[in-house]
Order: sequence, then structure tokens, then C-alpha cells
Amino acid sequence: MVKQNQQPENQLNIELNDEIAEGSFSDLVSIAHSNSEFVLDFIRVIPGTMRGKVKARIIITPEHARRLLDALADNISKYEENFGDIVTNSQINMPMNFGKMGEA
Repeated sequence: MVKQNQQPENQLNIELNDEIAEGSFSDLVSIAHSNSEFVLDFIRVIPGTMRGKVKARIIITPEHARRLLDALADNISKYEENFGDIVTNSQINMPMNFGKMGEA
């Protein structure tokens, strides 16, 4: 039994500061990997140009990348159940070789 104002023993306490809570828009993600990590660059493409700016870089382990993939697939499925299929615009021709980071 947990008393008021006490957290359960296995509960993770996550802090979110104001700057991070505002978020950052990204309309492209570049993903590279090595044998020990995945690098995700979240990019905002400047409209009307072939330029973009990396807004955040997240580096995760392969195990965490797998968990992220599973969680994202689960959330997309739930989203589509509520709001319908997500339609992708296959006519956008974005280059997918931003810097070609090393692959394992």
C-alpha cells in the first residue's frame, strides 16, 4: 500500500523543463547506425528549398531503438483506429542521404 505523497517503489520520476516542454517541429528524420548505437537527427526542412536544419539529435542503443519501433507502431495503430489511416504523400522527393553516416 502506498501512502499519499509517496511514489510506488518502481515508478520513474521524469522531469520536463519548460524549454523542452515547448517541443520542436520536425518534418524529416535521418537515421544512421553503427554496431552500438542509432543516431536520429530530427530535421526541419525549410519550405521551397532543399535545405534543412537539425533541430535535435538523439542517440540510442539498438535495444532502445527496437523498443521505440514497437512503441511507435503501437501508437500509430491506436491513432489510426481513432482517426483513420495516415496518408503519406509519396510525391515528395526528399533525398535520404544526408551526410551518409557509417552503417554497421
